[in-house]
Amino acid sequence: MAPSKIRIATASPATQPTTPETIAQIAHLAHRAASHNIDILLLPEAYLGGYPRGTNFGCVMGSRSAEGRDEYLRYFQAAVDLGDIVGEGGAGGLERWVRRELVGDDVYGEAGGKSGGEGGKVKNKRGDGTREELEKIARETGVFLVTGCIEKAGGSLYCSVVYVCPKMGMIGKRRKVMPTAIERLVWAQGSPATLRAVSTVIRGVRINLAAAICWENYMPMLRQSLYSQNINLYLAPTADGRDTWLPLMRTVAIEGRCFVVSSNMCVRKDGKKQQPKINGRPVLSQQQQQTDDSAIADPSPFDRGGRRSSVVTEEGFEIALPSPRSGSRGHPKKVRRQSIFDEDGNEIVLPCCDEQGNAEPEVEAEIDDETVSTTTAKTSQSVAPSAPTQAPKVDSGKTSKYCPVIDRSTGKADEFVSRGGSAIVSPFGDVLAGPQWEDDDGIIWADVDFEDCIRGRLDLDTAGSYSRNDSFKLTVEGLDMSPLPYH
Repeated sequence: MAPSKIRIATASPATQPTTPETIAQIAHLAHRAASHNIDILLLPEAYLGGYPRGTNFGCVMGSRSAEGRDEYLRYFQAAVDLGDIVGEGGAGGLERWVRRELVGDDVYGEAGGKSGGEGGKVKNKRGDGTREELEKIARETGVFLVTGCIEKAGGSLYCSVVYVCPKMGMIGKRRKVMPTAIERLVWAQGSPATLRAVSTVIRGVRINLAAAICWENYMPMLRQSLYSQNINLYLAPTADGRDTWLPLMRTVAIEGRCFVVSSNMCVRKDGKKQQPKINGRPVLSQQQQQTDDSAIADPSPFDRGGRRSSVVTEEGFEIALPSPRSGSRGHPKKVRRQSIFDEDGNEIVLPCCDEQGNAEPEVEAEIDDETVSTTTAKTSQSVAPSAPTQAPKVDSGKTSKYCPVIDRSTGKADEFVSRGGSAIVSPFGDVLAGPQWEDDDGIIWADVDFEDCIRGRLDLDTAGSYSRNDSFKLTVEGLDMSPLPYH
């Protein structure tokens, strides 16, 4: 990499069954990121604590059930305590929290092995230790971490994002100002004062970054409040996996002339995980690498269920091999299954077919707009670990009909509660990496030149020359929108 280039990355991991397990997964991802020279890693909205997709906590208009209250108790207990306060309008302690200057640290407790009461004063660690754990992970790996979390303060929960610097620890935290729809049932509103951007310097490059959480990105004035602070890295952790999300990210990138990184969880219905990937390329075992460096072969050419042999290319395409002839390995001859060809000539076998190659009616009936969608047929170019300086190829922008991921052990399509879709976009709207569909263990990245943000402002600076701030005025209660410096 040239000295001016920074490697930014994102992933689509799912929250683990317990908060300690999720923290352990963050450590695992950060160490993997460090092994690939990644500088900044973004993780999804509500990653710590979890996104309670599909539940209503036993609430209907005018009634709350006892079971729902118990469910909320469990959710509250899974949230992290970062040692902050509620603060005015949900702002928390802001800079006082960052500098660890909140009152209440000195309390009566145990000193010298004796109980408190009238005993000596001791220093009480605020929070549950999550802040210290995340700071330790960033410090040990050298990766700047940004992750979503469900934060508890007082008796309320907040959907938050923390910025964790390897050298300075947590240099900022913000709380979602507008939870969406039923999220408002369990998440309190955060203060717009927490929208203040933060800065870090990596290898001499100053990066001004800020996060807009999920549908806050549909709030034009909130976006403008971030552009006004002269950010060059716009982060968008989300729970939105619709096909409409990526166009929004591309719009934000062009509008703000900044790099945009988005992260959304990929959650499998049965909770299982897939083979790890790095930048879209499956991580091969040493034995597999010796066998074939360009593709992963199906370990069983023809399994007992009669599933056809296939290989997966570096780009993640499954390519079907010819069906066995009649009598081969004791299997009867079968009609060839339906398939399609993408723009690059790769044959993709359609999974929902019977032995005669026809779509199964019961499967067709279950298909709707959310489970079958139009997505990019080819995402970023896979980058082998031996060539760390090569940036991912820009997405072609062309689309094809989405085909589900096939579980090789069963021959059935995996089912997802959330398909992910994490991505990285340039200040000119080019998709540099992703969208990362149905990959809950991979990391995608791009090597970027932050001077592209300045190049883009030759013709568009929505917070400066293109703002007409003599006529259009924006103020945000409690937020200093003074532009951060470049150096």
